[in-house]
Amino acid sequence: MAAAAGPAGRCSLLRRRPLLCGPATGSGTGSGLLRPVPGGGASLRLCSARVAQDGINKPVIDRIIRVDHAGEYGANRIYAGQMAVLGRSSVGPVIQQMWNQEKDHLKKFNELMVAYRVRPTVLLPFWNVAGFVLGAGSALLGKKGAMACTVAVEESISEHYNNQIRTLIEEDPEKYKELLQVIKQFRDEEQEHHDIGLEHDAEATPAYSVLKTAIQLGCKAAIFLSERI
Repeated sequence: MAAAAGPAGRCSLLRRRPLLCGPATGSGTGSGLLRPVPGGGASLRLCSARVAQDGINKPVIDRIIRVDHAGEYGANRIYAGQMAVLGRSSVGPVIQQMWNQEKDHLKKFNELMVAYRVRPTVLLPFWNVAGFVLGAGSALLGKKGAMACTVAVEESISEHYNNQIRTLIEEDPEKYKELLQVIKQFRDEEQEHHDIGLEHDAEATPAYSVLKTAIQLGCKAAIFLSERI
């Protein structure tokens, strides 16, 4: 994204893109529901309520969806904490726009949990509190502190999504096409959030490198635990 764009321009880039899952085969109802593609082209269908379990690597898919659901849940709590402190400040609309996308991400992973029959991590109550505390705590450092938190978290999440993309491609890119599409879209949107944080002077936060390192170590620990518990 162009570094010269201001906050208003950044907000406009936080667009909501529909999660579509491949060529439509139905008549417009059920799993074959049609939706228009921006700019024309073939229609795509929404993800079905359940995914066939035959032939998938269930342990790998369970781990991916469980940890991504936990990550998006935690991200929602971080932005909730930031909005509790900075919601009425000049940076409030920017944080709200990013939070709106995280809400969409969480909603999608809630659907994928059902579709792939994956249980959530038992650590959700902990991430509920820890995420909010991290968000509010970083916001108490000021606008730059909140953006430093965003940069650290979103960089970790983008890297994590890239690792998952590589794993699914190695497994079978065609078999996991729909899940890959979702993860790639979310990876791109998390990268947008990262760039917005940098454009809002995240690196000007006192002890930025220390704060970033500490947050990212916490993210790695959260990923490791949420994949397994």
